[in-house]
Amino acid sequence: MKKTVVITGANRGIGLSLVQLYQAAGWQVIAVCRASSTELEASGAQIIERIDVADPTSIQQLSQQLAQDLSHTGIDLLINNAGILRDEVLGEIDYASIQLQLDINALAPLRITEALQSKLTPGAKVVMITSRMGSLADNTSGGRYGYRMSKAALNMAAVSLAHDLQNQQIAVGVIHPGLVGTRMIGGHGDLTPDQAAQQISQRIDELTLENSGSFWHSNGEALPW
Repeated sequence: MKKTVVITGANRGIGLSLVQLYQAAGWQVIAVCRASSTELEASGAQIIERIDVADPTSIQQLSQQLAQDLSHTGIDLLINNAGILRDEVLGEIDYASIQLQLDINALAPLRITEALQSKLTPGAKVVMITSRMGSLADNTSGGRYGYRMSKAALNMAAVSLAHDLQNQQIAVGVIHPGLVGTRMIGGHGDLTPDQAAQQISQRIDELTLENSGSFWHSNGEALPW
């Protein structure tokens, strides 16, 4: 029987590359997004559109649809990839922008994981695509208040989930993809989305209950909190 992976933010960037990678590996891939793309349509994955991860009602709709679609099976891997990046300048901070980043980057992955918890199989894995910009120790330049705060909050949620899901034999990965040349950062980076997806999948393969809740760069480097 095929293993099932659910990937959010799947229409472009790292999410799309993860869809294509797991599809090629023979998984049942469920791609979740607000709006599909030509590339996603061509992947052959099952697509669930019109899901706004910032909207709790939308997440409930996702949960209900997956309960129906996966009535005879479960989720072996959940990758919470959807996220946004904004910038704020001290003295002119847009607090609505910070709130939106907190909603999408931190609260949504927790809401999705909780909503889909009953569909996670024993031994399943939950992965948070985070950022080293959420590291307190690694912050040497300041700025990016909303993004840094939201990713730090996501990291904390992931560690709590690692403890709370351990009895279900579910491991939680906290993975920084690297500086990836996606549209979110203007296309400039050290890795392509395909390269990042490959490295992320390697870290997922290495994820166990023993290293659940630890913070990793996709290249295998352990990162400081």
